[in-house]
Amino acid sequence: SRRSRPADRPVEEGADVRRERRSAILDAGITVASGPILVFSLFLLAAGHNQPGGGFAGGLVAGVAVLLAWAGGGIELVRRIVPLRSSALMGSGLLVATLTALAPLMLDLSFLESGYVEVAVPLIGDVKLVSAVLFDIGVYLLVVGMSLGLVRALGEFGPAEEEATS
Repeated sequence: SRRSRPADRPVEEGADVRRERRSAILDAGITVASGPILVFSLFLLAAGHNQPGGGFAGGLVAGVAVLLAWAGGGIELVRRIVPLRSSALMGSGLLVATLTALAPLMLDLSFLESGYVEVAVPLIGDVKLVSAVLFDIGVYLLVVGMSLGLVRALGEFGPAEEEATS
């Protein structure tokens, strides 16, 4: 079915139809919530090798932030916030995860075997750098790229395509 629009408000060619229904409450909520959501996704990424979480859970939470931006401002807002191609994010994530998984084989270790190095950082103390975090970063980039690709694909489905399918 076709959506009806008031006759005095013509839709410009290429205009985002969502702008007619913008909500000030949704815009304010997205603005306030986006930062903490992304920080929480990074926390899940960092805490993943010691606690529940990791790249997949953190990537899904970051994907929610992208989805909220799309819901509030449309596909153009998502393009301004994340100017990267989703395929570039997915490809780099897959590359990082694959190289991290294969690197132990070069050291005569098992596939995906995790290692760590302790580094003395001034004012902080000893910090463990775990190779599993690199794998989680790859998974995080892959999931965020997939979420971004999904949102962009849904955002490209505009009124012209809707009319053609109904």
